[in-house]
Amino acid sequence: MYNTPEYPSDPHSVDERGETRISLVVAPGQHEHVRLDKYLTVMVKNATRNKVQEAIKNGWVLVNGKKEKSSYPVQPNDQIEVTLPIPPPPEAAPEQMDLNIVYEDDDLIIVNKPPGLVVHPAYGNWTGTLVNGLLHYADQLSDVQDDMVRPGIVHRLDKDTSGLLVVARNDVAHNKLADQFARHSIDRHYLALVWGHPDDSGTIDAPLGRNIRDRKLMDVVEGGKRAVTHYRVIERFDHLSLVDVTLETGRTHQIRVHFAHINHPVFGDATYGGAAVRYGPSTGSRKQMFENLFKSLGRQCLHARVLGFKHPRSGEQVTFEAELPDDIAHVLDMIRKQCKPGP
Repeated sequence: MYNTPEYPSDPHSVDERGETRISLVVAPGQHEHVRLDKYLTVMVKNATRNKVQEAIKNGWVLVNGKKEKSSYPVQPNDQIEVTLPIPPPPEAAPEQMDLNIVYEDDDLIIVNKPPGLVVHPAYGNWTGTLVNGLLHYADQLSDVQDDMVRPGIVHRLDKDTSGLLVVARNDVAHNKLADQFARHSIDRHYLALVWGHPDDSGTIDAPLGRNIRDRKLMDVVEGGKRAVTHYRVIERFDHLSLVDVTLETGRTHQIRVHFAHINHPVFGDATYGGAAVRYGPSTGSRKQMFENLFKSLGRQCLHARVLGFKHPRSGEQVTFEAELPDDIAHVLDMIRKQCKPGP
């Protein structure tokens, strides 16, 4: 449970003694009567059942100020305090890496991230990340977060989502960019291939939180964080639709979970139901084509293609666009050749 320096719960802090303190309040109607160890395994990122049980046994977990057993059923409004000693994270090291730099100046770098690349070091991925490559490439990155593993990082993309990221080279630029993200004034367009035929345009307004059964997944949950996705259909095929997606908020896995929620999962997304033939023939050459495309793509068909914001120094609106990566371009080429235009 304390192998990672990063915890998602708020508020949390690391004090001068090297301890992480996590405060949780059980939300009514969400996790009632779940075992204490299972609740913490779900709510604390990178926690394992064994580490949680060890923490409870060692007295590092208090429920309403008292020690409880792992089997204790959490109750609505229970206040849970966790205090854990944690090792310091290893400082991210520079690594030679081929980076696709779209633009750079004294304040920022625009990177076209390839699929399969983790943005910053974290539990299970301490090396080989975009940050490692940036440390080798750039002579300076922002460090306003006082975080040795996330210098310059203003926002993130999922490992298997490709596309544009802005990286801050100094603290002033970082703060101004982060403020724009916080105010939802960043212009972000994603290209997604989804199953079925959603409305020509629409808004998905559904709160997101961690899946109670699998802490690695996100889900639409009552009482979750506000999440709003807007979309517009660009092209239709007989079983699929190509959509332009804009984000009003930027939650973890937001686009993928939202489209799965409305029964139009992103093509190729094995995590949220998009890597199976959802519409169309269940046998035959068409089904085989889709399955071959799943294998060749190996990820969700999702690309962050446009990124626009006010430049932190000049205040001028700047917009960048990334070409489609080869794997998505191949999928679209095959579908345009093999699938009929949709309704």
